[in-house]
Amino acid sequence: MAAKPIFMPCPMSKYQFSCEVLPQYLPEQSAPEHGLYGFSYTVTITNTGEVAAQLISRHWIISDANGHNEEVKGLGVVGQQPLLKPGESFQYTSGSRLRTPSGTMHGSYFCVAEDGERFEVVVPLFVLEAMNGSSPSGRVLH
Repeated sequence: MAAKPIFMPCPMSKYQFSCEVLPQYLPEQSAPEHGLYGFSYTVTITNTGEVAAQLISRHWIISDANGHNEEVKGLGVVGQQPLLKPGESFQYTSGSRLRTPSGTMHGSYFCVAEDGERFEVVVPLFVLEAMNGSSPSGRVLH
């Protein structure tokens, strides 16, 4: 199932990124009998603004169905801090484990434009959901 774009506007159209997020359940990295559920999520970030900008850091809130929250902060994404010119995209895949078969993620990226302007890109809530079969979840909340 294809991901639906999550549009993340910034206060000014000059500094704007959009994202697509595609979450997927990973049965081969899960052990439901031990309360472990593995998920991947593929993010495509596109600079839809007018100025080149660099993704500096990320901040995620990962929640399972029991209300357990994990906060993840760090520089870049998958060890990189991509500089995106207007119209350019960067795609990466990362993962998370939950103690329940479903949960959610949301967060933000901190970016700095070439002209020195700092801005935050909000990533709205999306669902991590284990499927009974091997089909990926692919559900995205706006």
